[in-house]
Amino acid sequence: MRSSDLSSVLPSALPPTGHPAIDWAARHMPLLDASFADVGHLFDGLRLGVSIHVEPKTAVLCRRLLAAGARVTITGNIGTTVPDTVEALRDLGATVLGGRDDTPAQRSRHLEQILAAEPDLILDNGGDLITRLTQGAPRSPRFLGATEETTTGGLRLRQLPSPPDFPVVVINDSRLKLLVENEFGVGQSIVQGFMNATNLMVPGARAGVVGYGPCGKGVADTLRALGARVTVAELDPFRALDALLRGHEVADLPDLLAACDLVFLATGARDVIGAAQLEHLRDGAMLAGVGHEGREIDRAALAAATAETTRLSAAGQDRDARVRYRLRDGREIVLLHDTHMLNLTAASGNPIQAMDLGFALQARSLAAIAAGEAGPAGVSAVPEPVDRVLATSLVGLLSGRR
Repeated sequence: MRSSDLSSVLPSALPPTGHPAIDWAARHMPLLDASFADVGHLFDGLRLGVSIHVEPKTAVLCRRLLAAGARVTITGNIGTTVPDTVEALRDLGATVLGGRDDTPAQRSRHLEQILAAEPDLILDNGGDLITRLTQGAPRSPRFLGATEETTTGGLRLRQLPSPPDFPVVVINDSRLKLLVENEFGVGQSIVQGFMNATNLMVPGARAGVVGYGPCGKGVADTLRALGARVTVAELDPFRALDALLRGHEVADLPDLLAACDLVFLATGARDVIGAAQLEHLRDGAMLAGVGHEGREIDRAALAAATAETTRLSAAGQDRDARVRYRLRDGREIVLLHDTHMLNLTAASGNPIQAMDLGFALQARSLAAIAAGEAGPAGVSAVPEPVDRVLATSLVGLLSGRR
């Protein structure tokens, strides 16, 4: 079977699971099917430790790994785990640790449990598992290497005092992922999550996007396409120029915060909104998270500036869906889902086709590590042949040339 040939794997070659959300996602993930047809045999007998958002599309990847003969131990991220998916994964044979309401301390223990299972391969999301391994956490004598999903994790790993002494492939360094998943996928799903969380109109809204990397670009462009008036704050002059040429206003962060009713945080950094920035927020502004961690607001500074908090969530909703902070000077701001990733907390995550690509990149990169083809120890980008195979496949799929 040629790597770009999708004709024999549509729809999914695996029988239905009986879990509707997982089966629906599987019907629309041909790149992942084709990838496992090519490289699935490399996972037979391996143990995988996985830290990533647990939702139906993730379950499709895990099911493929299990069907290929791998053993999977997985935990999710704080606030984004889908309970039904946890039960489905357990039914399919995965070991799932934790749930949607995990505290940071509980999640830390789950990460330790994953490493205690001595995985041969790691799939990480934020760099927590990989960082532990570089700091001396025990590892399998057969340990081969790891992948890291996010921009946040990639930055964190490249800033470690000592680089990993094993191969680490950063999936977010893929040009293909940055375009398809981050720009188009995140742009659509974050705005969808905002509409779900608020039931408010986007046309005419004064929206600000802090950070104009691929995810911020996707959010800003989607908001503008729906009729919002969009202002971007971006430190990189080339990205700021890109935003201007695409029709957005560009402003310094204080001016953006003072002018916008909706603020989307898309830098992937920590404590971007500190005490000084809180002073500039417009009365009534709503803040939403785009990045992986949901830590772009300095929580200590927010607590010091807050006189009272009120939960505005409807009965039965996530208690953090809408929280109003009345500041000591009388202004009010609202945090949506505690600025965790809005596409996962208030929507169904990135579109299925975007995650089909992202997980196909994961599968092929993990397989390259297993086969000893991912390069030397240290942090590196997705192997160029992997990007090229999937780009060729995706062009054929979208143009109708399967």
